[in-house]
Amino acid sequence: MLFLSSKHVIINYFRTMLTAKGIYKRYGHLTVLKGVDIAVNKGEIVSIVGSSGAGKSTLLHILGTLDKADQGQIIINGQQLDLLNGRKLSAFRNRHIGFVFQFHHLLPEFTALENVCIPGWIAGDKKKEVVIKATALLTTLGLADRLENKPQQLSGGEQQRVAVARALINNPSIVMADEPTGNLDSANARELHQLFIDLRNKFDQTFLIVTHNEELAKMSDRILMMKDGLMSK
Repeated sequence: MLFLSSKHVIINYFRTMLTAKGIYKRYGHLTVLKGVDIAVNKGEIVSIVGSSGAGKSTLLHILGTLDKADQGQIIINGQQLDLLNGRKLSAFRNRHIGFVFQFHHLLPEFTALENVCIPGWIAGDKKKEVVIKATALLTTLGLADRLENKPQQLSGGEQQRVAVARALINNPSIVMADEPTGNLDSANARELHQLFIDLRNKFDQTFLIVTHNEELAKMSDRILMMKDGLMSK
């Protein structure tokens, strides 16, 4: 079954990377998500937009297994996530989901290279192989001369590129980005937008992005609008 997206990207359900159905989330008496359905195709860049409080970040955190839905089903790369818990869920998250946040969340005591290597080392991959791969990623992202710099020695744009490399180190099924340009100036924001497109084109990387940045959203393959805890039709 096929359908045509708003930018004429053909979505093939046999290549769907993420599917979520009937996602509900409540905090006390407040229902933040009211039965959200979403599907993202492999190699697709999808942006979720909407006003503050619409539930965008809550949805992203649930899809990324950083938070738990009260109800609903999530499948990433063929794995039904509600069937996993504890260490198995953590291991799946580490291997299959990359994260990019607004404030980078780099560890200040480690170098750029070490920050990128950490998820690979946690996954149990050979240390030397992880270092080689992290070096290659940082070089691809234009940071070959910043490998030994700590976060405080990097610009905001450089820190965000380190965060992108860290998100990619384990060859994730999908990268989830929460307001990735929210802490960047316009020039660095545009560079990050283009970087996402380049990574998709080169590696068929899948991205799901929550953003208020209209320019970033317009560069995506599809834009999904959230309003009052639901995807707007």
